[in-house]
Amino acid sequence: MEFLDNLVLPQSAEHIELLHYMLTLILFLFIPFISVVFGGTILSYLYKRKFNKEGKKELLLFAKDTIKILPVNSSVGLILGVMTLLTVLLILVQLLHKSGFPTINDLALSFFLVSVGLLFVYTYRLTFALKLVFDSVKKENPVIESNDDFSSYYQNASKLSGSAVKFALVLLFLGMWIFIGALTTVIYFDAWKPASFFATLFSARVLINFLIWICIAFSLTGVTLLFLFLFWKKDELKVSEDYKNFVVSVSAKLSLYFSLPIPILLFFSISLLPDSHLSGTLFAYLLIAMILLFLSLNFLYLLYYKKQYNYAPYLFFTFLFSVLSLIVKDQITISNATKYHSVLLSTEYDKILAELRGEGKGEVINAAELYQVRCGACHKFDQKLVGPAHFDVLPKYEGKEAQLVAFIRNPVKVDPAYPPMPNPGLKPAEAEAVAKYLLEEYQRLKR
Repeated sequence: MEFLDNLVLPQSAEHIELLHYMLTLILFLFIPFISVVFGGTILSYLYKRKFNKEGKKELLLFAKDTIKILPVNSSVGLILGVMTLLTVLLILVQLLHKSGFPTINDLALSFFLVSVGLLFVYTYRLTFALKLVFDSVKKENPVIESNDDFSSYYQNASKLSGSAVKFALVLLFLGMWIFIGALTTVIYFDAWKPASFFATLFSARVLINFLIWICIAFSLTGVTLLFLFLFWKKDELKVSEDYKNFVVSVSAKLSLYFSLPIPILLFFSISLLPDSHLSGTLFAYLLIAMILLFLSLNFLYLLYYKKQYNYAPYLFFTFLFSVLSLIVKDQITISNATKYHSVLLSTEYDKILAELRGEGKGEVINAAELYQVRCGACHKFDQKLVGPAHFDVLPKYEGKEAQLVAFIRNPVKVDPAYPPMPNPGLKPAEAEAVAKYLLEEYQRLKR
């Protein structure tokens, strides 16, 4: 995706932090929307097939309502499904610039599959409604079935409806699998580089995260249906008591069965993370998500078993905020995993800015003296002081002078055994001179 790389602008540390916030907000919109669209389309397809076998009206009505209500309309699908995913792609292009990671190619493929999948979802939604109109006309006027034009339109609508929903489900399933795989590679940015595209998709890390999303998708679909039928649209829908009980039964069971595995899957997901990616904030949001999930299960119990339907909005918002907390948790992990790469990008920005200002031109820098003044109080080559010995740290920077310059310009906490290094306040040219001096001295002293 070289053409996307060409769109990248240099980013300061503040801009990079803002991009992480934007990514979180965009995922707040995209994940819940695509989850209920995927879950609602599967429910509609399954209950439509069940109606064809059993012929019960409530099955067809449920299949129609789920595909009519949950995807909302094509304009919402364009904004919350297509535009948000495109924004995620563009943000990660900025954050992963020059990393050489395959994430961007995977996200581009995911964007294509999900976009086309949503197109088929709305095609299915339209043809489903059209087929119901044809069925109603046939019922009121059986003679019209012998009309060749009517028969042809009816058959075409039926075939298109069946094909569209199958294509929609396959494309959304594959698109979201690849999307979760791409985000997972970013979560493990500096700790895991899978060998190939298929090695990524079938790795334990990706499969666990994808199963978490599947469980969230079906649980959120059930919770949303309960919220709409029992609270938000109860006056508009005006359903019979029997049908309402049927919807409550199906939706509550769906939410319950798919919510229960989420804590177990999250435990496995967290256990696979390297220690460097963990933080107190991450565990705080994970705890918040678990508490909200537990509360939503209690509301679900009161709603389904005690028939206290007034708890529907509490159930919806507690579960939704539980999902949002998990999104924040993942974004904190991504920020922790890419913090070193972010330092490289912000250092490059500082260098470009310094060149534009004309800083450092014709200036003679005594690197050894600068090192003694700014760094010598805390560091030595052969022994630990406030910071680690250079002999313990510099081996990982051999042949990577740019990374060392980036760290000197914007230090980040790496080893928990030492306090965080304060920013020495060096200009780009000064940091380059000190980094070069350190590597040259390290090579000389280790001989």
